[in-house]
Amino acid sequence: MLSTGFNVVGFNWMSSPAATELESIVMDWFGKMLKLPNSFLFSGNGGGVLQGTTCEAILCTLTASRDQMLNKIGRDNIGKLVVYGSDQSHCALQKAAQIAGINPKNFRAVATNKFTEFGLSPVALEAAIQTDLEAGLVPLFLCATVGTTSTTAVDPISPLCDVAKEYGIWVHVDAAYAGSACICPEFRHFIDGVEKADSFSLNAHKWFFTTLDCCCLWVKDPSALVKALSTNPEYLRNKATEARQVIDYKDWQIALSRRFRSLKLWMVIRSYGVANLRNYLRRHVKMAKQFEGLLVADNRFEVVVPRTFAMVCFRVAPSAMGITFNDETNANELNAKLLESMNVSGKVHMTHAVVGGVYMIRFAVGATLTEERHVSAAWKVVQEHTNTILNSYQ
Repeated sequence: MLSTGFNVVGFNWMSSPAATELESIVMDWFGKMLKLPNSFLFSGNGGGVLQGTTCEAILCTLTASRDQMLNKIGRDNIGKLVVYGSDQSHCALQKAAQIAGINPKNFRAVATNKFTEFGLSPVALEAAIQTDLEAGLVPLFLCATVGTTSTTAVDPISPLCDVAKEYGIWVHVDAAYAGSACICPEFRHFIDGVEKADSFSLNAHKWFFTTLDCCCLWVKDPSALVKALSTNPEYLRNKATEARQVIDYKDWQIALSRRFRSLKLWMVIRSYGVANLRNYLRRHVKMAKQFEGLLVADNRFEVVVPRTFAMVCFRVAPSAMGITFNDETNANELNAKLLESMNVSGKVHMTHAVVGGVYMIRFAVGATLTEERHVSAAWKVVQEHTNTILNSYQ
């Protein structure tokens, strides 16, 4: 409410020194909470910026990497640039590639599988890179994910960076959902290797109690963003900018205008404190574990992929459906009906994903006011609707 009411339009330092300075401060605060390397902080010549969404963060970093590469190989070679992710990467990566002018044929969604828990294999990545090099193409950008949308899978950042750096590829780490949890020491290992990446982002508006829109992006080389995204018309000229002593965040993002997003993040951090934020996140993970335990104790259900954070991917197991339902198609259909019936009841809302041909239901804990009683109530809903659907097929 304060952020909206003040109506600060902090596109450059001159238009609102307070908005700019506070943003720099809270981004370093948050970076230190995550134990990001100093190279990502303003104190280490890196820096952070608040974007609207992950889509914008990926597009800005992809644009910066594109321009860096084209300055080396020539603007006419944009058709040779290749972007890499996994088949579990958020669709924002493909959209950013399209907007940045990457040939759609040069977008690589490298296949993952159950054996790697749907994380991107460094071996598979290198094989894709080698194939592209042999075809005369130029590897450009890799987006590794910590907490994929479908299953919260985690790509192995360190070995992926090792592969990418051999070929001069910009590595962006997308931790939109799960990054916030890494302020807890027990979860920090999920972003081990981030020191080898070029950029890192997470959404405070996903699992850090901050309202939309608030995507935190850190980069090692802010000048790469500025060179790719800056414009300096006469009407924006001012002594502060020309003295090169201030940050003009307009040059770190797509749009010119920007809201006072840092006020929201500042209030969350100052209101809760690091210890309380960690405890809230831990409570959510604990509640997800509680739901997972209930599923495991009922042999009609199976946890389809390992739970990593606060989301459980489950389904009614084919074995619970009788001999008539012994194939994946029938199992998928039944689980789709189960999800629809639960959501129509208005008592819970869950979502689904299809990974490796398996339809799964996703139970996510993440709302600020969620308590254990809500988890227990959700489990009762799952049981009741499962009983009704299975009985209808007897």
